[in-house]
Formats: sequence, structure tokens, C-alpha cells
Amino acid sequence: MAFSGVDAVTFGVADMAEARRFLDDWGLRQVFAGDDRLVYETRDGGEVIVRPADAPDLPPAIEPGNTVREVTWGAVDAAGLKNSLARLSAHGALVPGPDGLPRAVDPNGLRHAFRVSRRRQVQVTPTPVNAPGNPARIDRRSPVHERAEPIKLGHIVLFAADFPAMRAFYTDAMGFIVSDEYPGHGVFLRCRKRGEHHNLFILNRPGKPGVNHVAFTLTDVHEVIGGGIAMAQKGWRTEIGPGRHPISSAYFWYFHNPLGPPVEYYADDDYCTEAWEAREWVRKPELFAEWAIAGGIDGTTRRQKVATDDSGRGHA
Repeated sequence: MAFSGVDAVTFGVADMAEARRFLDDWGLRQVFAGDDRLVYETRDGGEVIVRPADAPDLPPAIEPGNTVREVTWGAVDAAGLKNSLARLSAHGALVPGPDGLPRAVDPNGLRHAFRVSRRRQVQVTPTPVNAPGNPARIDRRSPVHERAEPIKLGHIVLFAADFPAMRAFYTDAMGFIVSDEYPGHGVFLRCRKRGEHHNLFILNRPGKPGVNHVAFTLTDVHEVIGGGIAMAQKGWRTEIGPGRHPISSAYFWYFHNPLGPPVEYYADDDYCTEAWEAREWVRKPELFAEWAIAGGIDGTTRRQKVATDDSGRGHA
């Protein structure tokens, strides 16, 4: 597959100052900050771009309020980009872009841009794990992270107004591969045969297109916990987490934020190859989370907050 993952996400928001405060706390590197544009980077160069919601050059929003207005997908190289654009063109999906980048609009109405990836290779070493008879961390303590530094834009989750049309667009026109699926309800898709479990997850929500969340990859579960507690200390409210997904195996922590849809810290998701066996699952709460804390962890006491998950976003 020619696409390597999400290269950039562009948000439209009502309060640029609050968006800037959040992104500073989230652990991204500030590239540019102006009244009408914010640009932040993950460690590998993935871009988070924030614009005023009423900026005239933004594409239309697919849902009310602050939300994602455009997703940019990176291709491995120029040849891969050319092949992918030919595939999109054959499906009648390509539209001209205002800045020269080729674009497509999915059945939800969300705009996607395509370019040769600007992301850099980043290699990280997770904390080794000790097990009886197989110690991997010797004479060394596990870390306690003071904050998170997101490595990359890992995946995006969309609510599909027309689920069959969205599934067909991403598998046929975009060439994504199914990793796992709730038949008729949700599909986990990855860009390449060899790669992370999913770069995109589509959830069925008839007649109501939207963005469920945007996810940022961290090194390991220690960084997820440390980053999540740091966000709680700064006053940002947990949606749900920490917890662990049985499908994809990842540890997670979701936060409400002024960008719009929740954002997620996650780590340790499954890595798939040609040998990965996609499965069909029955959608139920225990497959969203093997375990999870509703309300998060208090940043001062470092103990569980007492809360219930009433988000209505498919977590229960």
C-alpha cells in the first residue's frame, strides 16, 4: 500500500487560545502560533493544524461545533502517491485542492488531502518487562513519566452516516486493509499490509456523520499513565481511561479538549503483517475495554475518580 499513515490533521475551533493551551499541555512541539493558525508537531513530524472555525478556506464541517475539517494522508514515496491517486481517480474520487494538493471527499463529506509523507522515522525503546525466569530489565527501575511526548498521529475514528458507503470508499478507493470488524457496525482499517493494527476505525451511526476521536501514539503504558496524570494535573477532563482495548491490545486514555472530539494517548497496539487473521466480532462493551476507569485518575491524589461513563460515544 502506498499510504503510510496520517500525516496531518486540521481542526476548526472557536477558541484559538484554549486550543493552543491544550496542545502545549498535550506534549506536542509548537512550530507556529498566530491568530489564525496554529501548527504543532509530533516527534516524527506529523502535523496538528488548528484554524478558526470560520476561516473561509476551510472545507465545510461534517458536524456542529469544533471538529476535524481535513485529514492529510502521507504516501511512502512519489511513485506510491501516483499509484494511489490513480486508484482514487479510477473511482471518481479526486477533486482539485486550493493549494495544489490532490484531494478527495469521503461519503461523510470529510475532505482528505494526499502528499508524499513528511514524517521522519523515529525509533523508541519501550521499558523492558520482567517475567519469572525471563528478566529483561536488570538493575534498572521502571520510569515515572512527568508528561507525554506523542510520537505520531496514530489513527482517526469516524462515525459513518452511511456505513456501507464509507467502508467501500476506504477499502476500494483508498485501498485500506481490514484488520478486524464488527459486521455492519464497525471496521478497523490499516494503510499497509505491514503496520499498526489500524490507522482508521469507522463506526456506524446512521444519518449522523462525525469524528469520534483522534489518537496519538506513545512509547509504552508507562508514558500513557504518566501523560494522562500530567493532563489531569493541568485540569483537563478525562473522557474515559486509563484502560486497555482487547481488539488491538492497546492501552489508552481519552481526554475532552477544545479541539472538538476527544483525543487519545495510546501505546502497545498490535502490529500486523500479511499473516494477520482478521476476525469478525460481536459489538459489546467488553470488546471496547478489557478494563477501564471512568473519569480517570485524580492528578493530586493519583487515585481513581468516582464517575460513570455517560458519554454516549460507544464506550459502553
